[in-house]
Amino acid sequence: MKLKKINEKLQDALIENGLTEANALQLETFSTIKSGADCIVISPKESGKTTTIVLNVIQQLAGQTEESPRALIIVEDKAKVLEMVELFEKYGKYTNLEVYGVNEKGDMDYDKNYISTGIDVLIGTPTKLNDMFSTAGYNVNRLKMLILDDADPILRLRHETKIMRISGSIAKTQRIIFAETLTERVEILADKMLVEPFLFDMDEEGEELDEEDEDIEEE
Repeated sequence: MKLKKINEKLQDALIENGLTEANALQLETFSTIKSGADCIVISPKESGKTTTIVLNVIQQLAGQTEESPRALIIVEDKAKVLEMVELFEKYGKYTNLEVYGVNEKGDMDYDKNYISTGIDVLIGTPTKLNDMFSTAGYNVNRLKMLILDDADPILRLRHETKIMRISGSIAKTQRIIFAETLTERVEILADKMLVEPFLFDMDEEGEELDEEDEDIEEE
């Protein structure tokens, strides 16, 4: 994948899984996300948002280990949790990152005990993560990334309060919101959560980014 200073172990896993070329979304957002800045990423369905999240988290965390989570990813439902865990297993196979997913159907005590043994990436639904953060004193001081994936359906279910409660428990971290559309709900949440975020609107810039992609390939 032609991304600037991409981690070699991540690169190997991506190529092994057939991802040899970055798409427009990944090309446009990689450097800014890697810089640690807050971001709002608006991109259509099936444009690679989930893969973009996974490869950026691996890029940020690979090569180090901590006993407390360093990336927290909020997703819509159990199916999305399982999908993202599977992607981390594929693309992070040559790293030593410990990834764990939680949802409402899981056993709370088991989840808490597993997390206490030390993980790098925690993926979960708003309700489950809110319940866990409300009842257990997790160390979030080492958290580097807080990511909301597919904000549109999550906010339609009125999970704003839970998301803000989770975010409010974290003093300083990079916060990123991914969505299909920049709705009023997304804008309001971003105003409350993010600090001077970069806005990437691939709906508006798609054609321009496609041209940029071609230029890079030619080089």
